[in-house]
Amino acid sequence: MQRTRSIILASLFWFLVTAAAYGTPPTPGYNQHIPAEVLTPETVDTRIGTLKFFDGLPDDATVETIYDNLDFLRGTEAFLQFIPAASLEALREGAAQLGSKLPNQVVIMDRLLDSNPLFLTGNTDTVYAMSFLDLERDGPTVIEIPPGCGPGTVNDAFFRFVTDMGAPGPDRGKGGKYLILPEGFEGDVPEGYFVASSPSAVNWLILRGMLKDGKPDAASKNFREGLKVYPLKAKENPPKMEFMEASEVPFNTIHANNYKFFEEINNVIQKEPIDFIDPELRGLLASLGMQKGKPFQPDARMQKILTEAVAVGNATARALSFKPRSDTVYIYDEGSWYTAFDGGDYRWLIDDGKGGRNLDARAFFFYIATVNTPAMVKEMIGVGSQYALNALDTEGAYLDGSQSYKLNIPKDVPAKDFWSIVVYDPQTRSELQTAQPFPSRNSRRDQMQVNEDGSVDIYFGPKPPAGKESNWIQTVPGKGWFLCLRLYGPLKPWFDKSWRPGEIEKL
Repeated sequence: MQRTRSIILASLFWFLVTAAAYGTPPTPGYNQHIPAEVLTPETVDTRIGTLKFFDGLPDDATVETIYDNLDFLRGTEAFLQFIPAASLEALREGAAQLGSKLPNQVVIMDRLLDSNPLFLTGNTDTVYAMSFLDLERDGPTVIEIPPGCGPGTVNDAFFRFVTDMGAPGPDRGKGGKYLILPEGFEGDVPEGYFVASSPSAVNWLILRGMLKDGKPDAASKNFREGLKVYPLKAKENPPKMEFMEASEVPFNTIHANNYKFFEEINNVIQKEPIDFIDPELRGLLASLGMQKGKPFQPDARMQKILTEAVAVGNATARALSFKPRSDTVYIYDEGSWYTAFDGGDYRWLIDDGKGGRNLDARAFFFYIATVNTPAMVKEMIGVGSQYALNALDTEGAYLDGSQSYKLNIPKDVPAKDFWSIVVYDPQTRSELQTAQPFPSRNSRRDQMQVNEDGSVDIYFGPKPPAGKESNWIQTVPGKGWFLCLRLYGPLKPWFDKSWRPGEIEKL
């Protein structure tokens, strides 16, 4: 009895001491006052339902809900993070469908890129030539490009920049030999090459040839006669070049937006060196059961979750692409024109890395576009190209293929070479398929009517306005569309914004 009384008195003493010290009584079940923000209530209402706990311990139903949600979150994040890798893998598969499986087998569009292929926001203005390198299979690989080649680039398997070629590259348009090495290569590096290294085995070579007198013939001839790609070990007897004509050929280079997306990514992970991506990204995939050297075999539960994760990831990428919320993505203080390179950094770094990586900007770019090069973001007067996207009319509504619109391009377009407008399908992010093989207008190739003030009006709709056929781009009733304005050889008024295009007006 005396012992019990002593315990009670001691507890009362510490109660009074605690109350005096903190001004609040101890939390029930504790000797001290526990801040409310440390504790978990018995029930918590969230967007994934009501979560239930016994003294902070989640019940069985809550545990199941939480793990499903965790897998869903990581699946969605994996979709957004790995769009670049999936996109380049889809390009590789598309080229392989045409027979391009070795570096000397080049897909070329002698008659330009029309709307038949599925190719993310490709242009109708330059001759494309592309090939894929495999540094694991072939070792160091040589790319000989001819003089007068337009902008060219090599990107790795995560769509990271490796090197430029042509006018923006170190050869400055004079042509030359490039040598692409596996990262960490320890062998002898011969002289006489522009040398770059890549962390991945697979690399994409994409070259562009400029039109001459509005025609692709000279650029096509230049590639076919002057381009050579071969392993360095075969330099004494390089394999004969093979060119696969891809103009007017339907083929697909776009990644999946359903569960197949994860199978595409697994192909990349199994192929590439383990450290071509960092441990954080590898861990994200490993949490979903994907790891190099191991089979990717998600059970029925995980397949269902990943299918939903792709659906939400795809919707997220579409929101980022067509209704971006970033303030820095818009080119002007008002209007709907926006850039594909939000932040102006080809590495997608904020403040040169002080703010980390702009993940939304990277996901947006690679969802609608290809080719990653600093030449697209640097202020290079008279060299390379610049881009502006638009998906809305002056009322802020999506562009409707059933309606008619007008876009005014003011006089003195700041493009040393030429400018163009190309229309795209929001579903495929490829050229809009209509009765026009090229859904575009090009200032060098097309004879467009010019207004008295020197400006040009471009019309969009199912039917051309009377007498304006030369300035008209056809759209499809029941389908949306968006466009890209390109300036080849951009000049100072583009960069200082003293010149700007009009907005898209509904007629």
